[in-house]
Amino acid sequence: MLSRAMPDAVLLRTERLTRAYGSLLAVSDVDVSVRRGELLSIIGPNGAGKTTFFRLISGETVPTSGRIWFNGADITGMPQHATTRLGIAKSYQITNVFPHLSVLENVRVAVQGYARSFNFWSRADQLGDVRDRAVATLNSVGLGTKIDMLAAHLSHGEKRHLELGIALASDPILLLLDEPTAGMSPEETDATMGLIRELAAGRTVVLVEHKMKVVMGISDRITVLHQGQVLAEGTPEEIRANTRVQQTYLGASR
Repeated sequence: MLSRAMPDAVLLRTERLTRAYGSLLAVSDVDVSVRRGELLSIIGPNGAGKTTFFRLISGETVPTSGRIWFNGADITGMPQHATTRLGIAKSYQITNVFPHLSVLENVRVAVQGYARSFNFWSRADQLGDVRDRAVATLNSVGLGTKIDMLAAHLSHGEKRHLELGIALASDPILLLLDEPTAGMSPEETDATMGLIRELAAGRTVVLVEHKMKVVMGISDRITVLHQGQVLAEGTPEEIRANTRVQQTYLGASR
């Protein structure tokens, strides 16, 4: 897949990023650069350090050493609420929505949380701008016709799309997707791949994913982690042809 990114426009960069838990190095001296406008996939066997790497970028976990640069600023050790304000949003492996709120309310609460100002005593249904943004976000993830449905009544795939809507509520510069197709049927996976392609057309996306069909089908570039370190980087074609990747990851997954 041809990258949409400008070659010198680096949005996110890590330098010797390391996270240790006692003697275990979950992430060790990882250097990764993400260009503006590209879709980068992070792959690797279980225990490779993918989830820890995501937590470090988003501010959920503080690195033991190394630096993280985002949009020209050093964000190393910055808490997640602060990185979110700067333009980093993340969806999670496990579905995490408010099941007893409507689809609209799930996203409206998220939009309202990122609004710069609002009257605390105002009725939620009178916040017209907030509602309009929430509806527009739901349209962008294919749930515009289900705004009044309780989130609990959505299918698994639709709940994952709702999570994407919640993540998009902050209008992020960088969207981190942690196994966005986990637990989906083949049909739901195909629909979600299409949605991610649409979302990636207007922003930078980094995703962790185990399904090689997804990774090879939508990525501009792929970074392979193994035992907490970068094993290989390249286009889908380069990664597919990489002997070390085949031996370490792709061959083991067949």
